[in-house]
Amino acid sequence: MGNHHVKGKHRPKARERRPRARPCLNKGCRREYQPRRWNQRYCQDPECLREVRRWLAAQRQAKRRKDGDGKTEHAQAERARRQQAKSTPQVAQSPEVTPARGHAAGFFFSLPLCNRPGCHEHPVSSLRNLARYCCLACRQAVRNVLDRERKWLSRGTLDGRTKRTIGYEAAHRRRALHQRHIPDPPP
Repeated sequence: MGNHHVKGKHRPKARERRPRARPCLNKGCRREYQPRRWNQRYCQDPECLREVRRWLAAQRQAKRRKDGDGKTEHAQAERARRQQAKSTPQVAQSPEVTPARGHAAGFFFSLPLCNRPGCHEHPVSSLRNLARYCCLACRQAVRNVLDRERKWLSRGTLDGRTKRTIGYEAAHRRRALHQRHIPDPPP
């Protein structure tokens, strides 16, 4: 007779967590999409992603303009450009034929910008503190996304599972209490 194969306690595998459908965070889009990852904030529409990259570039540029080193480098580059423009002969072209260049080619965003991706409006002015969002809807949309991501990360931890268990038990008690107080419908 061979040895017995002793099986230990076998726990069923947990289901793979899949994020629910959610709205795109980009202000102009708001399209519902099924995310592939827990931290995916935008739908994968090329136009939407192009708009988000454009907004991110404007934010990076704004941050660089505030930096002292960025200001000096930009000033030196502009000086060199003006010197080069003086030394090269200018060819006269009519303004109708010459295409717009630089920031004049597209829409230029003045600073500061709202902190919601895709929103190119100015934050609400306030005397007490520096506002980061142009309106309540933008602030709430970003807050919802950050809250969702925080909760998703905490669910994998022991503390997060404990909090969810407590929350589920409280909801179960509320439902049971609510069902006891509902009178039966008359026949």
